[in-house]
Amino acid sequence: MRVLMIGAGGVGDAAAKIAAERDFFESWVVADYDLDRADRTVASVVSRHPDEARFVAAQVDASNEHAVADLIRLVGATHVLNAVDPRFVMPIFRGCLAGGAHYLDMAMSLSQRHPDQPYAKVGVKLGDEQFAMASEYENADRLALVGIGVEPGLADVFARYAADHLFSHIEELGVRDGANLVIRDENGNEVFAPGFSMWTIIEECLNPAVVWERSRSGDEDGGWFTLPPFSEPEAFDFPEGIGPVECVHVEHEEVLLMPRWVKADKVTFKYGLGAEMIGILRTLNTLGLDRTDKVMVKGVEVSPRDVVAACLPDPVTIGPRMEGKTCAGLWVTGTGKDGQPRRTYLYHVSDNADTMRDYDAQCVVWQTAVNPVVALELLADGRWSGAGVLGAEAFDPVPFLELLAAPKPNGYGSPWGMEDR
Repeated sequence: MRVLMIGAGGVGDAAAKIAAERDFFESWVVADYDLDRADRTVASVVSRHPDEARFVAAQVDASNEHAVADLIRLVGATHVLNAVDPRFVMPIFRGCLAGGAHYLDMAMSLSQRHPDQPYAKVGVKLGDEQFAMASEYENADRLALVGIGVEPGLADVFARYAADHLFSHIEELGVRDGANLVIRDENGNEVFAPGFSMWTIIEECLNPAVVWERSRSGDEDGGWFTLPPFSEPEAFDFPEGIGPVECVHVEHEEVLLMPRWVKADKVTFKYGLGAEMIGILRTLNTLGLDRTDKVMVKGVEVSPRDVVAACLPDPVTIGPRMEGKTCAGLWVTGTGKDGQPRRTYLYHVSDNADTMRDYDAQCVVWQTAVNPVVALELLADGRWSGAGVLGAEAFDPVPFLELLAAPKPNGYGSPWGMEDR
């Protein structure tokens, strides 16, 4: 396996550091629009592993599908890991097919609101552009494994595991994510600094939230419908000392993926944003600073959202000032294999103290990055295989969960948990 990873931001940097401990691949090319950033990731890997020669840096414009295809051919990549924000999904996705490589990403192609009823009906859904090309990937005998970060990704693995091993009937697959993270300035004061791309946070949190219900699956939208952002708040009690966090509906890929392969009555995604983040997002929306279309400022065209993201700290830099844990998980309700009612939370917790100590990567980006590396290893040794556009739900979850949790060096030493409530 020869991996081309496009994107050397926080998640890409962490993925390279995680992969450097594994031996399933021949080469790992770190490509970014900013060659210096790609060089820094490679240098960081080599500093931790002085004899490591599999990592090299390259420059690529992720918005140019032809440039992506050319780089795939140049480096002989068999698999492309998309580690940039979702604006660039489709150029990389198309370039990957043209270049003859398999594809993985952690966020899917962007949605477009329904033109008349955005808070009731779906328009173009997350991933629709990719699924429209499924036959092309199948005919080329290439796999596009979409949404294989932590969310989406690990929760989707949990969904398949719950259906296969824990439940005879699932009422709801409810992704519930929360954290108790705090970021401080040099004087120890708590400050606002998102743990991952603010551009992506604005996109998914201010879009109409999406829900799926089987009872609606016969309608024109196939069971998917939308709600206003921040709908139906609920307090969810997260494990390992995080405690109760208020969670709200958010647009997210799991709701678009799980119903395709896992039988359930309802699929939801709720995220513990917190009052401060919700207030900031509402203000950005009111001021029009969430817009992606460019405006003229003193003779220069700029995207308001790009400006907001540029004014905040780069998520890759905040690890030393961050403390706490983040939890990603799936709340499943229904009937167990024994015929009795069951309510189970399957989850994975990442502690910033651990990820900074072991990988010099903050916990949010590390938790996202570990999952595509695990998936790549399963694809390399043949335990996972396929063609077309597939989510993690399409694969046997047991090898993934075992490899993730197994102690090093055999596994990744990152156990997951399960609570019946």
